[in-house]
Amino acid sequence: MSSVVSPEQKTNRRCAQGGGMRLLNGGWGAVLMLCILMGVGPGAFAQDPKSTKTGAVRHTVSRGTLVIVGGGSTKAIQRHFVELAGGDDADVVCVPTAHPHGKWSGWCRRLFRRARVPTANRTYLHTRDRETADTEAFVAPLRDADAVWFTGGRQWRLVEAYAGTQTEAAFRDVLERGGVIGGSSAGASIQGSFLIRGDPKTKTIVVGKYTDGFGYLPNAAIDQHVFARGREYDLISVVEARPHLLGLGIDEGTAAIVHGDTLRVMGKSKIAVYDAQRWTEEAPRDEKFFLLYPGDRMDLQTREVMSRSPKNP
Repeated sequence: MSSVVSPEQKTNRRCAQGGGMRLLNGGWGAVLMLCILMGVGPGAFAQDPKSTKTGAVRHTVSRGTLVIVGGGSTKAIQRHFVELAGGDDADVVCVPTAHPHGKWSGWCRRLFRRARVPTANRTYLHTRDRETADTEAFVAPLRDADAVWFTGGRQWRLVEAYAGTQTEAAFRDVLERGGVIGGSSAGASIQGSFLIRGDPKTKTIVVGKYTDGFGYLPNAAIDQHVFARGREYDLISVVEARPHLLGLGIDEGTAAIVHGDTLRVMGKSKIAVYDAQRWTEEAPRDEKFFLLYPGDRMDLQTREVMSRSPKNP
């Protein structure tokens, strides 16, 4: 179940970053001393490699929470994203790099305004230069961030700018210390491990030049705008060719909130789930996915629905 970050948890996350000397040098010796007194140190939130079932395909988000939006993010979803990170105390970094206009796109300003992020807690982070993305000066705002939001655009721009750099590692660190990673449209797809993209001409999905996402949701392929653009059948061939993948087709105005092994649906439309282990190749295509609606919950390890909201069909 997704959880809101308390002030104590936020302090624990700071301690777990392994940045004690950096904090001390920055004049935050009191924070370091508090960490010592609390008995929380670097590695306190490290993943336990034994937690994965032997032979199982893992989809677990071991630390933190993902907010994966299929485009057209609503005010309610964006505010929930901030609340999960600590509410008004959360330090939020917005990354507009996927958009062709980068920091001038206005989408970060819209996020900050709609989610009511205090001005002092807002950071824009953008570059298209990989050398810049590999510097400590650029990465610095992520060291204390509670949440990162990726805007829409083209996910390959995120890969070209950040894959394999200190910045990509710092994005993941936010999640590993219990923070929140969110994003809409391209910012949703990048959170999966296998990248697909929409063809602007045909409105179908294609496997492009870049196939490795940032992998916050392991062994998953994520498509967006699915029902709004008539793409509900497009992920079938992707997961049939790669049956270890779990396919998520998220519609506009809808979010998959993922914490631990649980996916919870929020918003106003639905999510299609594609699991090639459930069907034969000869099965009708309408039987090759099932639907989740707002309020529904799914166990990502068993790939089974945990509960259905009584408000849904």
